[in-house]
Amino acid sequence: MNIAFPGESAEYRASRDRLLAKEIELRRAMEAVSVLRRELPPGGLIPEDYVFEGLGPDGVPARLKLSELFAPGKDSLVVYNFMFPRYPKDDRPGPAEGATARLKLEEGPCPSCVAFLDSLDGAVKHVEAAGFDFVVIAKAPLNRLTTFAKERGWRNLRLLSAAGNSFKRDYLAETPEGFQMPMVTVFHRDGSEIRHFWSSEMLYAPADPGQDPRHAGTIEPSWNIFDLTSEGRPADWQEQLEYDWRIRG
Repeated sequence: MNIAFPGESAEYRASRDRLLAKEIELRRAMEAVSVLRRELPPGGLIPEDYVFEGLGPDGVPARLKLSELFAPGKDSLVVYNFMFPRYPKDDRPGPAEGATARLKLEEGPCPSCVAFLDSLDGAVKHVEAAGFDFVVIAKAPLNRLTTFAKERGWRNLRLLSAAGNSFKRDYLAETPEGFQMPMVTVFHRDGSEIRHFWSSEMLYAPADPGQDPRHAGTIEPSWNIFDLTSEGRPADWQEQLEYDWRIRG
């Protein structure tokens, strides 16, 4: 490669070339991990055909089985476990207006999950067009989910409530105390069998000093964008439900 940008020094180019080599190593490592993931042996069969509360094709609330979340011809189902209600010690502000704002803070949605889902609301159309199913499952009642989705402007996410089953507890998206956890879970259908394929278990693995688990790091847009800057990930910043846009200057 013979790349140079306006005004760069020889020192910058030499350092950038060394970084590029590391970036290529990272790309290869990520692909190697993806290959190992695809080569996993069959996971455990689901213990039951969980029944969720969701909206049917006509927009009317309906009871939907896990097996019914697979569209015809699609055999992989990706689940994001939305922390709604939020973690009890999360004291970031809730919504400023709307019906969700009237909930107790601890009963409201997690701001980090909301920021993540803001980005996935646009991506899900492409995911589904590529042949995969994607749903968002929360413990909150369905009416709270659909109300907040309207308030937030989400149009594409399929939202389900697990308030009436043990799905979240069984698949480690809920602690023994009942606290919600942002696990990503993938299921695979093979004929009439549905098996657990993969979950973002790094959520529970020890994190390196100064880092969070990054269990969904490869699909987290905002934090990956921060990594491209000279400042890196802000150490004293967390996602919020609302921002003061006057800071744009």
